[in-house]
Formats: sequence, structure tokens, C-alpha cells
Amino acid sequence: MTKKQKTRGPQPAQLVVFGLDAQRYALPLASVERIVRAVEATRLPNAPAIVLGAINVAGRVLPVLNLRRRFGLPEREINPADQFLIAHTTRRTVVLVVDEALGMVECSATEIIQPAQIAPGLEQLQGVVRLEDGLVLIQDLEKFLSLDEARALDEAINHEVPHEV
Repeated sequence: MTKKQKTRGPQPAQLVVFGLDAQRYALPLASVERIVRAVEATRLPNAPAIVLGAINVAGRVLPVLNLRRRFGLPEREINPADQFLIAHTTRRTVVLVVDEALGMVECSATEIIQPAQIAPGLEQLQGVVRLEDGLVLIQDLEKFLSLDEARALDEAINHEVPHEV
């Protein structure tokens, strides 16, 4: 004998929200491994411009990506108060430099505005969610690096062993 299972609506989206300057961004919680204090990254020769360098996290060499450069924000040196958000795509684990992790929010899938409803050419976004105090841009890490950037990153990482976290 089996009991009937109740059917449920779509699962709520759980998002890790982080800040860069005055803007808030998010990644799906499922893609975030952890958040750690920022450390110095080893520069990688021939890496794409989006890559600040690499760090060693528990024996794994991970690329540190420059979100400021990708989003057209003013460049600045990594600050000891900054945080590294370690996240994974289907192909690799990456480190994102963020000003600060702001916490987690949960919203229904119907609250997420699809990028195509806002403007064409927003491929790096999964969507936008409206919170009481403003908008949060949900990033699509799968589309963060172009194919050329990913290829150049693979080549650069295979030639360098960086600092340990």
C-alpha cells in the first residue's frame, strides 16, 4: 500500500545575495559552495582579462574572476574586508570577488523576471527579482565565461600552482 503524494507547485528559488558597490547580485544557493575571506591571488600568465589569478583551496586550483570588470564597475584592489564566493558551474568551480555576502533570500519562481522581458542581450542573467528595497540581478554562471575565455583559462591554470586558502 502506498499513500498518494501531494503535488506541489514549483519550489521556491533560494538565492545567495552579494554586493558590489551599491548593486546587489545573486546566485542560486545550489551553485554556491562557500564564502571565505579574500586572499592574494597568484597571477596567471595568458589568462583572460576577466581572471584576476588563481588560489589553492584544499588542493584545488581555482580561478578568481573579476566581477567588476565583467559588470563594467570601477576597478579596485582586493581589500582584506572583501569576500570570495566559491561557486560551481557544470564545468568548473570558480571564485568570485565580492564586496560582501548579504545573505540568502527565498522567492517564488513567479517573482523572478526573465531577462528577455527586460531587454535583449542579457544572456549572463538568469533573471531579476524585486525585493522590498530594490532589485537583485541573478547571475547565470554557466554563461559567465565565453568559450574563448574558458579555453584560455584552462590553458593558463594548467601552468601555475597558486597560494593556498
